[in-house]
Amino acid sequence: MTKEKVNNTIYDHYGVKWYTAYDDPVALLRAESKVKIPWVIKKIKKHYCNISTLQVLDVGCGGGFLSNALAKHGFNVTAVDLSAESLRVAAEHDETKSVKYLTADAYSLPFAEATFDVITAMDFLEHIENPQEIIKEFSRKLKPGGLFIFHTFNRNFIAALVIIKAVEILVKNTPKNLHVLRLFIKPEELKQYCNQCNLTVLEMTGIKPVFSSIPLKNIFSGVVPKELCFELTPSLKLSYMGYAEKKV
Repeated sequence: MTKEKVNNTIYDHYGVKWYTAYDDPVALLRAESKVKIPWVIKKIKKHYCNISTLQVLDVGCGGGFLSNALAKHGFNVTAVDLSAESLRVAAEHDETKSVKYLTADAYSLPFAEATFDVITAMDFLEHIENPQEIIKEFSRKLKPGGLFIFHTFNRNFIAALVIIKAVEILVKNTPKNLHVLRLFIKPEELKQYCNQCNLTVLEMTGIKPVFSSIPLKNIFSGVVPKELCFELTPSLKLSYMGYAEKKV
């Protein structure tokens, strides 16, 4: 039986929609980023006293939501993606003009070992076939004591309904196989992958939409409301992020 493949080609066609579209699931990413980005910055600053010397790599950077935000906060950022069009849009929205955007394959990153203090992979691991190999590559590129920060989705029936089916039904222009359930990762699996790669998971937290922020008129409009917001939750049932430290 042929395995269902995730559709990663869509990111070559987003263009300015990364930042402007509301009739597309990319609007959900933008809304989530308002919660994810401050959390990422807080965890890095908790771990490191002096951020000006840190080298950060953002893998699967897409339209540059996280990369550009980190640069604005004073981090030295390199960002990679396989989509040249996404990289172009990300660079255009880099207000600091400091992010180094590169086309690169996450399975074989074009950097020396122990180059980075922080590697981020947000909304990325659920788009690849072998996350354990990717995490192994991240570990090689991290300095001892460095951080791997991630966001992905849990693999269960509820996640299939909410993250896949509900989005397909409620958001216009949701492409087929935007997400595929078999590629979602259970938190305990991700911890195991990290442990096998000399990384120790220090924290995980869930993210969920604030349903009260959705106007009733918008529920079946096919458009993601501008008012939509997300919040952190102890539950890891759906969407979760976390960070791991490379052992010294």
